This record gives sequence, C-alpha cells and structure tokens, in this order.
Amino acid sequence: MTAVFLEDGPDKGAIWHFGEPNKEQRALAEGTAWSDLSYKAVLTVSGEDRLKWLNDLTTQELVNWSTNSWTSALILDAQGHINHQLFLMDDGTTTWIFTDKEKEAELLAFLQKMVFMLRVEPKSVSADFKVIKTVGKSDAFGGPYEIMARSANPAQDGMQIGTWALEAERVAQVRARLLFETDHKSIPNELGFLNTSVHMRKGCYPGQETVAKVFNLGQPPRRLAMLHLDGTEIELPKHGDPVMLEDNQVGFIGTVARHFELGPIALAVIKRSTPLDAVLTAGGVLASQ
Repeated sequence: MTAVFLEDGPDKGAIWHFGEPNKEQRALAEGTAWSDLSYKAVLTVSGEDRLKWLNDLTTQELVNWSTNSWTSALILDAQGHINHQLFLMDDGTTTWIFTDKEKEAELLAFLQKMVFMLRVEPKSVSADFKVIKTVGKSDAFGGPYEIMARSANPAQDGMQIGTWALEAERVAQVRARLLFETDHKSIPNELGFLNTSVHMRKGCYPGQETVAKVFNLGQPPRRLAMLHLDGTEIELPKHGDPVMLEDNQVGFIGTVARHFELGPIALAVIKRSTPLDAVLTAGGVLASQ
C-alpha cells in the first residue's frame, strides 16, 4: 500500500489514506481497522494529586475514574469558552493525555502554570510516546486507543487506515472536534459535549457557571448539525466556509468528508433558529440537515 500524506491543517504529516479510502472506511465500521495517530501530542501528569487536580481543572469527573479506561474532557476559560479538548487514560500511577499537536505548547504551559503547591508534574512525552486507534468498533470518544513507545511497531491484525476514514466516521457520528467545529466563542452546550466530555453533576471547574446557566435557563444560540451535501458537485466546501440560508449567513463549515455510505457530508455550526427542513448552501454547495 502507498500512503498518501496530508499536506496542511492540524493533522499535517498524518497518513490521509492508502489508496482505497472506501475500503478503509468499511474496515473501520466493522471494527477491523487500526490507525497510527503519532501526529497527535502526548502528555503525562504524574504525582499523588493528579486526579483531584485534573478534576478541578477540567469538565470531566475524574476523582473516581476507573483505571485504564479512556475518557474525554474540556478545559474552558472563565466565560465557558472551549480552550482545550483532551483524551485521557490513567494507569494507576500516571495520567496519559493526547491532544492536537497545534495545541500542545499552550496546554502544557497552562498545566504547568496551575501546579502551585500540589504534588503533580505535567510534561510532554511526544518525543517518546505515540497513540494508536486500535482494532475494535469506535466508542463515544473515537477509540479504543493505546499508548505505546514511539519506536514500537503496533501489533495489530487489522487493516491500517488513515485520517480520511477516521474523520468521515467522526462526521457521520456528529462528534465535534477542537480547531474544526470551534471558534473563539464556542461553548460545550452547542457542540454536543454535555454528558460525554462534560460531567453534569460534578463540582466546580472554570467556566461551569456558563455551562450550567445555559443548560438550566435556555438553549445556546447555535447548534451542531450534520449536513448532506450535493453529491453532483466536484468541489466541496472547505473548513470555515459560510453556511447560507438564502442571503443570510447562519453558520460556518467545520469538517467536510466523503463517507463510503452517506456520500459527501459535513459538520457545521449554525444558528439554532435555522429550520430543520431549510435548504442551505455551504460554500456555494446545496446542503440539507
């Protein structure tokens, strides 16, 4: 198989596909595919106070977290806007985190700034470790995942796949991703993160007031939508392209994908008031929700 690599974007340098993207997507749907995610950043947090510390900083309940299980969490600013998206696993002595490489330096600086007098040590281990998506049907977080030495050869029996298949599945499952479906004013309530990356019955964390207020008193002004795109078009919309209802912009395009069953699809963040049956245009391409 000849690997085709991504030339730009947050996943630059990752394998896009091996020449048969539809076959790769079928293998992923069947749970017989794996993928090398070494283009992601890997961090660790060690120390006795790590779980309580991470619990206080993130949107996820981590104090009673099961060992060796994966979960996801967000870090918000004081106004409830999304700053970081994390995928985490604790092995009993160390919490392992992976995130987008583009956000690694910012995340590490934030964690180091928040140490104070606690017994925690956050650090980057991207030079020595990598994450892979292992064989098995995808869970709510896109896993199952495994951390291994960067020099190790993954012992997987299934088909190796690239990001084309992973992103097409993510769009079809309507799973939002930082840097794609987010902007400077994104809050968890509008992107489907409640009760997955955001625990609704845990203690305080930065930005909780906004999340709780919007949840209890109303609906956010925007929502995440999966769009079916006109399959007769050769050129598809791009990330950031406007979503239009007649002459009015009602949102923007996040991720665009070609799915092996659904055809061309996209995730978009649009105004909540947009009628569900409205005919939209996304980057000039006809689209329905």
